[in-house]
Amino acid sequence: MGRRPARGHRNVPHTADVRIEAWAPDREDCVAEAVSALVDTFVDTAGADGTTETEFSVPPGDDEDMLVTVLDEVIFRMETAGMLPLATDVRPADGGGLLVRWWTVDTDAVELVGAVPKAVALHELRFGPDQDGWSCAVTLDV
Repeated sequence: MGRRPARGHRNVPHTADVRIEAWAPDREDCVAEAVSALVDTFVDTAGADGTTETEFSVPPGDDEDMLVTVLDEVIFRMETAGMLPLATDVRPADGGGLLVRWWTVDTDAVELVGAVPKAVALHELRFGPDQDGWSCAVTLDV
């Protein structure tokens, strides 16, 4: 097996839920890849254009908690505001938290192709440095 690309994500077969994995050279890019992986599990974004920019801060916490906070925010905004991120930029924030910037699209502008996640499961959650940078594995309740 060859070396993995520097940054990416994939869906992994899982019994009744959806499992995603993401990786990148650093923590913040790994969080951004996890957001892309989450969205890719249930939406075809081909041809969609993220024109609305949204920003939010994640309070300091351990890395797994901050990852879950970001992914939960995607699900929350989809359910309450009908918006999904097409592009994500994550930066370290003062005090150890994260600053997340999204370019979003209305859910009406994309095609649903899978089960919509209801929550991020904490069971078998993994997020941290590895031999090639950072990686995470997350199970989504659908």
